[in-house]
Amino acid sequence: MLGLVSTAIIVCGIYTLFYVVRRFNSWWYEPTLKKGQPPLPPGDMGWPLLGNMLSFLRDFKSANPEAFISSFVSRFNRVGVYKAFMFGKPTILATTPEACRRVLMDDVHFIPGWPKSTVKLMGSKSFVGISQEEHKRLRKLTAAPLNGPEALSKYMNWIEERVVSALENWSKMDQIDLLIELRRLTFNIIGYIFIRYDPNVIGALEREYGVLNLGVRAMAINLPGTAFNKAFKARRNVEAILQSVIDKRRSGQEKNDDKNGDMLDSLLQVKDENGRFLTDEEIIDLLVMYLNAGHESSAHITMWTIIFLLKHPEIYAKAKAEQENIVKRRIDRQTHMRFSELREMHYLRKVLDESLRLVNISPMVFREAVDDVEFNGFTIPKGWKTQVWLRNVHLDPHVYHDPLKFNPERWNSFVPKAGMFIPFGGGSRECPGNELAKMEITVFLHYMLLHYEVERLTPDCQLRYLPHPRPIDNCPVRIRKL
Repeated sequence: MLGLVSTAIIVCGIYTLFYVVRRFNSWWYEPTLKKGQPPLPPGDMGWPLLGNMLSFLRDFKSANPEAFISSFVSRFNRVGVYKAFMFGKPTILATTPEACRRVLMDDVHFIPGWPKSTVKLMGSKSFVGISQEEHKRLRKLTAAPLNGPEALSKYMNWIEERVVSALENWSKMDQIDLLIELRRLTFNIIGYIFIRYDPNVIGALEREYGVLNLGVRAMAINLPGTAFNKAFKARRNVEAILQSVIDKRRSGQEKNDDKNGDMLDSLLQVKDENGRFLTDEEIIDLLVMYLNAGHESSAHITMWTIIFLLKHPEIYAKAKAEQENIVKRRIDRQTHMRFSELREMHYLRKVLDESLRLVNISPMVFREAVDDVEFNGFTIPKGWKTQVWLRNVHLDPHVYHDPLKFNPERWNSFVPKAGMFIPFGGGSRECPGNELAKMEITVFLHYMLLHYEVERLTPDCQLRYLPHPRPIDNCPVRIRKL
């Protein structure tokens, strides 16, 4: 009898300890709400210190990353917002178009709330860390030279030359790792736009970014051997390279021969209303951010669009036929693409939009509530991080019919409402280089479809989803010129 009592006490003690540990984050972080204030969203704040990161990493390292958000939906119903504990902070997960739209469009109540690792690696003076007013000023400075029609038209022929040269070189090799080569190509393009510098410098930067990017979504644990530690060292190397470029540009040792200048020229010359120039720290952080974002997304989406086209020969044939018809309509002696032809590529645009929807290069973006915010009968507490889950919206069967199917035809009649299609984020902080990225990808696909045949050598390769979705072998292919 005594033994049974002892066993019961031990079982009760274990259960109580488990309950206390599992409830610790809620007790410690959940605020006391005012009388009449809506409750916090339902959810699960995980384990002390770790929160929900173990389940997040487990699911995103599996073949089913959707399981992470699905576990919240299945337990707490589809309410659009859930409480959690992510990247060391109490967090609200926004998972429906309505919730994502509210967070992305409301600059009054939500500011950037990126993880510490992202801010450390991209820089506190980059777009992930600066105030709304400073963001408006710097975005106005950089958006038009990067994303405006005049700038895109100016960059197009140079992008075309790089693409044609790259495809020609790749076709002479036995095989290439497609993702690695696309990263080099897109980094060369964005490097030209921003610092128009020696190819050896661009190559050195590209190698460092290969390490840096692996730490952007990691926990900010700066211990030897961790992804963040390696990325932080790469960040320091990038800083040193860019500082050298800036020093030479300021001293006149290195001049930009292009009369139109590059983005670095603009950043060196800009002044605020008080006549203050940007500091080197501010310029470096902006360059670090733009150089990273400007090549990773383009390279991954180009690779995935090729993979989808190879999996669907009927879609490939239709996209190819459209490009052939565009060439047939050209006047005699026209040897280059015209910027206006991009508007004629209706089907290829649908292919690209479908790739953006299905791949989700960034599963989420990050904000922080600066006041208590009411949404859908719940309170998003002041000071809590808010993750906008782009991936969940794009793969939600309530939003898209048969969402896991690659189907460009869905865009024939489907016009997404605000918050339904947000591959580049949304609101005032939408990716400032989205049109440049889409133009790069479109130019590449135009020439690939017309003049080359691509064979994927390992079509059943396992996928990795962090920091971006990709085959673990970087997609080896064989390219043959037609």
